[in-house]
Amino acid sequence: MSDGTYLQYFPNAYSDVLNHGSVTLLAGINNQYKDYKFPDDYFPGSNSASGTVSGEIVYVGFGISATELGYDDYKNIDVKGKILLMETGLPYNGNDSTLLKWEKYSYHRYKFQRAKELGAVGLLYISKIANPNTSYLEGFVYAHTSESVAEELFDGTGRKYSETNAAIKKNIQPNSFAINKKVQISASTKHFPDSRSCNVVGIIEGADSILKSEAIILGAHLDAVGSPGCLFPGALDNASGSVNILAAAKALAASGVKPARTILFIFFGGEECGLYGSTKSVESPLWTKEKVICMINLDMVGNGTGFRISNGKSFPDLLSPFADANEKYLHRDLSSSEARVNFGRPRTDAAVFDKAGYRTLSLGTTGNVKPVYYHHPLDNTDALTPEIMEDSAKLLYLGILELANNPNIGIY
Repeated sequence: MSDGTYLQYFPNAYSDVLNHGSVTLLAGINNQYKDYKFPDDYFPGSNSASGTVSGEIVYVGFGISATELGYDDYKNIDVKGKILLMETGLPYNGNDSTLLKWEKYSYHRYKFQRAKELGAVGLLYISKIANPNTSYLEGFVYAHTSESVAEELFDGTGRKYSETNAAIKKNIQPNSFAINKKVQISASTKHFPDSRSCNVVGIIEGADSILKSEAIILGAHLDAVGSPGCLFPGALDNASGSVNILAAAKALAASGVKPARTILFIFFGGEECGLYGSTKSVESPLWTKEKVICMINLDMVGNGTGFRISNGKSFPDLLSPFADANEKYLHRDLSSSEARVNFGRPRTDAAVFDKAGYRTLSLGTTGNVKPVYYHHPLDNTDALTPEIMEDSAKLLYLGILELANNPNIGIY
């Protein structure tokens, strides 16, 4: 790095979640009262304001006002002083040019800001997935809740949650309504608006006097989702990808066969907060883009029996070294796919590089042998299968060494 370190910094505001808070059904049809349970029923909001709010519940579908698309979940519904029950994502699910028109409405930060603008005081977000890729809004308290809680809140309204959700997506028509129940959400947090995170960078310089000017980027995100109510270890997502790269890097550094091309290792920070680290790498590149052979990304590579290399069929010269190494030494099932345009918002670090015009491969696993606890406290070391991680590191070592030493592989 230019400052003599191995760290590439970028702004990254965050919040400490001091305890798991509470979500309580106060009153409604048949005068119910219920304390929902953490972590079975809800997770606290990773960027919730600190405090307690209560109010009547209003279901607002996907929480989108897109007048140019003829869609508004808030039309003719008053949410001032209310707590919203809201879907993540979009009502439109096609991966085509129409999705581009919807993309800006898919971001959690848009949804939260729109709710606050219209006077809502809190939110139950229907997706029990810990997620720091959200907004901190002063006075706005929220929690992530399960679909089963949403279904329970619909009880007595004459509607079923699952049917209502399906109808909105099928017809792309809002179906918002007051639930006629009251809920209370409490959160205890501390926000740090001026904090920063960093990418951690390593390099093995190429041994060939000419080819060392070309580089292969190997990346994985280093961050997980933190401790929203309790520690979420992030073993599969994404300690697994980071450890696989570290093992391959150690082997490459110790190998008697040196790579002719330079290998750049980037452990991205801020992925879970919004792909901040990979965006920083693309906007402030550590290697001249025109001299990068490819970017290879690892995310959640620690549970399974086989390999999948996304985009490999579109770049057979990049895929071949890995396929050959697997066939010769590892003998696991290996599948691949063609690169395709993603019209929605980028969801992985590889997608950031892909959108910037880099050739990308993503190494993943197939044939899960253990449950996948995504953004969940049970994503710990028990959720991993060490054998696939060991072979992933071997595949990286063998494939990258061949990729780095083959003079016939072009950049573009």
